[in-house]
Amino acid sequence: PPAQSQNDWIGPPDKHSNLRPVIFYVPPEESPLERRLREARQEAQACNQRFWARHNQAFHQEKEEFIYSRLKAKGLQMRDETGQKATLSAEEMADFYKDFLSRNFRKHMQYNRDWYKRNFTITFLMGQVALARALRWLRWKKKNVEH
Repeated sequence: PPAQSQNDWIGPPDKHSNLRPVIFYVPPEESPLERRLREARQEAQACNQRFWARHNQAFHQEKEEFIYSRLKAKGLQMRDETGQKATLSAEEMADFYKDFLSRNFRKHMQYNRDWYKRNFTITFLMGQVALARALRWLRWKKKNVEH
């Protein structure tokens, strides 16, 4: 982002996680509370990035292995005679998706619990920051009215 930017910047989707990374704006006079909020948001982003990159890698690897094993069982190769990648029917792939989700259910539940905790913390900090900014503005306004 340009040096004079005063906003968060959102990048293109990451090739591993499919999440859009955020570069957070750091104000020159960031308060300790604002810093805690920004760091909580950055940590949440990093955790999401790690989880989804690992999850997607496992998904793609297991999907390829599933397709290979099913094609092999049918006596087929990964590519047909024209060089096209061989595919399985929607019903066969549904078996994989159901099995993958079942095997990863606990990971998803833990991820969701962590996600909610992080977002509750972020929301709480956002409320504190908003209140602190409102009080700062009211003090500034009162000070300027008195002069």
